Amino acid sequence: MNNPDCNTEHRKGQHLTPEERHDIEVHLKDGWSQYKISKHLNRPYNTIKNEIVRGTVSLYHGNVKRYKAAVGEQVYKDNRESSTKNYRCLETALFLKYVVKQFKEQGWSLDACVGYALKNQLFQRKETVCAKTLYNYVDLGLLPIKNIDLPEKLRRNTKSKKTRQNKKRLGKSIEERPETIQLRMEFGHWEIDSVIGCKYESEPAAMTLVERMTRESIWIKVKNHTAEAIDEALKNLLSQFGERYPQIFKSITGDNGSEFAGLSALEGKGVQVYFTHPYSSWEKGTNECHNKMLRRFIPKGKSISDYSIDDLLFFADRINGLPRKILGYHTPEELFEKQLDQIYAA
Repeated sequence: MNNPDCNTEHRKGQHLTPEERHDIEVHLKDGWSQYKISKHLNRPYNTIKNEIVRGTVSLYHGNVKRYKAAVGEQVYKDNRESSTKNYRCLETALFLKYVVKQFKEQGWSLDACVGYALKNQLFQRKETVCAKTLYNYVDLGLLPIKNIDLPEKLRRNTKSKKTRQNKKRLGKSIEERPETIQLRMEFGHWEIDSVIGCKYESEPAAMTLVERMTRESIWIKVKNHTAEAIDEALKNLLSQFGERYPQIFKSITGDNGSEFAGLSALEGKGVQVYFTHPYSSWEKGTNECHNKMLRRFIPKGKSISDYSIDDLLFFADRINGLPRKILGYHTPEELFEKQLDQIYAA
C-alpha cells in the first residue's frame, strides 16, 4: 500500500532521521562510498560525512572502526539536549545591575556599557554578556529597560537614499574632499548643521559641529536660523582657539541650507569648506547621528528658547563623555583633548 505522505524531498537544514541512519549503516556494510550514500538519500555530502564521524565506534580492542546507527542517534539526542538557550541572568546579576545604572543615570548605550566594562576590567569576561544578548534581554523583558527607552532602535531608517540633481550649490562639492578627510585619517575636519525647535522666524536655533575623527561635538545656541547668526557664531568659535584655529578647523562640511550661505567665506581664513549634494544631508552622517543625540535632550517641536547656552554646553558634555565602540571605548572628549594637547605643545 502506497503512503501518500511519503516524500523524499528534504527541507534544507532538516536533521537526519533514525531510518536514514539505519540506511547509512547498511550501505556502509555493503561497501558504498559516502558520496554514493549522500546521493541515494538526497543529502549533502558533508552531512553524511559528519554523521559517520559522530556515529563511528571502535570494536575488537580498537582494531576495527564501524559506524553504528544507534550510536549516531544517541549522540544526536545528547547534542540536542545541550543546544537549548540558557539565560545567564543570575550569574551576571552584578553586571546587569551596572548596565542598568549606567544606562539610566549616565545615558550610556548598552554596547558602551559592555565595551567600557571589559576595557577597564570592571568585570571578568565570564561575568558579563555581550551587547547582542543585552538587547535580547530587553526584547524579552528581562531588564528594567524597554525598547522605547533605546533612542536609536525604533527610529532606524533602512530606505535607500537618492541624490537629486540640478539644485542649488553653495560651494565646493563633497566630491572634492580629499581621501584623508573621507577616511578620518586626520584631525581637524568638521561637519556642521543646525537644529531648530519651533518653526518660527525669530525662534533660536542650535548650531552643531562634530569633528570626524574624534566625534567631538560642539553645540552652540544661536539667536535665529539665519546665515548671519551662523556666521557670527562661527566667528566667535574660531576666536576661542586663537591663532591655532587653522590646525583645529582645517575643513568644515555643511549642507545647502540657506543658513550656510556665508560658510564659503571661511576659506579666506584658511578653512576649507565643502557642501553635500542637494537634499543629501545624510552625506555628513556623523553630524546627523549626533543631532539625534541632541534630540534626546531637546525633542522636536520643543522651543530652544526654553534652554540656556549653559544647557546646550551641558548636553554636549554628556554626549562627549559617552564611551564609543568605534573609538575603542574611549570617549570623544578624551581623544579631542589629546589632539589639542599635541597642537598647543608644538
